[in-house]
Amino acid sequence: MGGVGEPGRGPGPREGPAQLGATLPTFCWEQIRPHDLPGDKWLVIERRVYDISRWAQRHPGGSRLIGHHGGEDATDAFHAFHQDLSFVRKFLQPLLIGELAPEEPGQDGPQNAQLVQDFRALRQAAQDMKLFEASPTFFALVLGHILAMEVLAWLIIYLLGPGWVPSALTALILAISQSQSWCLQHDLGHTSVFRKSRWNHVAQQFVMGQLKGFSAHWWNFRHFQHHAKPNIFHKDPDVTVAPIFLLGESSVEYGRKKRRYLPYNHQHLYFFLIGPPLLTLVNFEVENLAYMLVCMQWMDLLWAASFYSRFFLSYIPFYGVRGALLLFVAVRVLESHWFVWITQINHIPKEIGHEKHRDWASSQLAATCNVEPSLFINWFSGHLNFQIEHHFFPTMPRHNYHKVAPLVKALCAKHGLSYDVKPFLTALADIVGSLKKSGNVWLEAYLHQ
Repeated sequence: MGGVGEPGRGPGPREGPAQLGATLPTFCWEQIRPHDLPGDKWLVIERRVYDISRWAQRHPGGSRLIGHHGGEDATDAFHAFHQDLSFVRKFLQPLLIGELAPEEPGQDGPQNAQLVQDFRALRQAAQDMKLFEASPTFFALVLGHILAMEVLAWLIIYLLGPGWVPSALTALILAISQSQSWCLQHDLGHTSVFRKSRWNHVAQQFVMGQLKGFSAHWWNFRHFQHHAKPNIFHKDPDVTVAPIFLLGESSVEYGRKKRRYLPYNHQHLYFFLIGPPLLTLVNFEVENLAYMLVCMQWMDLLWAASFYSRFFLSYIPFYGVRGALLLFVAVRVLESHWFVWITQINHIPKEIGHEKHRDWASSQLAATCNVEPSLFINWFSGHLNFQIEHHFFPTMPRHNYHKVAPLVKALCAKHGLSYDVKPFLTALADIVGSLKKSGNVWLEAYLHQ
């Protein structure tokens, strides 16, 4: 192939990046694909080839996030995650080592080039419609109603005393406040509120730290991987839950290898005991603290400490230490139920397995579904019922999902792709049904292998 370097050759981490203004070496996909190893990562963005092997450790989103696209075309992921592309391209320039050969397709493998082109045209149409511009009033009201609930919860105890009825009402209001805080920090983490990324990050630290007691960096580390490779084992932390639960293809693998750590054919039942009640109370609390300490996120630790100080100083005078701790546990358990059901209705019932190297639109559609909208469901879920639109355009403000939805539906219809929308109760039931199905698949493989 004329002008294309030998496999494994070309400017690499030891030879330095391509010089500005110099003729760029060209590569074919057969040369790029092997560079998906620890310490050896190349990726393609807008037909240009970048060696991120050393720089990945300094990537603001984490080395895992960018590393998940090693040896692939990351153009659509690049556009999906970054708000100010011209600013980010300055960091890419020193990493540039070449470009795709003219005869090479823009995407590797048997991907639908027309679908990729149409998706990018859809994104441009959304930009032209100004759907990536946030409404300050909308997000001010979101923050305002969260703060109002925090104050109301305290006033109930202050005015009515710490009886069972006021305490139950306070716990419920605080749980709703915490749930809505998850949604707001999620918006900020995706830089979909303010024009400047820095303002989003600072505001997210406040909401995640002071209002919730968690680390913003920890959340972003987990959540961005989920968006990059949804429902992909070992790349999406949300579905890498074995050996506690088996999902999708892991059911067959564990069954064939005769692995039985738990009675997986009953996982749809023990899910109710260790899933919704304990996720935020136990798993998230431990994982979050470990992340802050290991990664030395001291500012996040201070923000989290401010939450616990405020909470216990507010309620210990009424309940004492034990009572305040019990109130905290009650709030976390209620919040955890909300978190598990709302975040999993869109993913658990969908395809879960190993890397398929699909294009951006196809990979998001295979792993997500929507829930029928209503004013209540939109508020209750933080607009995550528009999960397909959110995964297509992570930086789009959520109040614009309903506006882009018809365009997304049209794209799916044109290419014969499933645009899955369910009633809310059906989506909840499908979580349990999916767990039961996976457990039965494991049992069948376990007994008959």
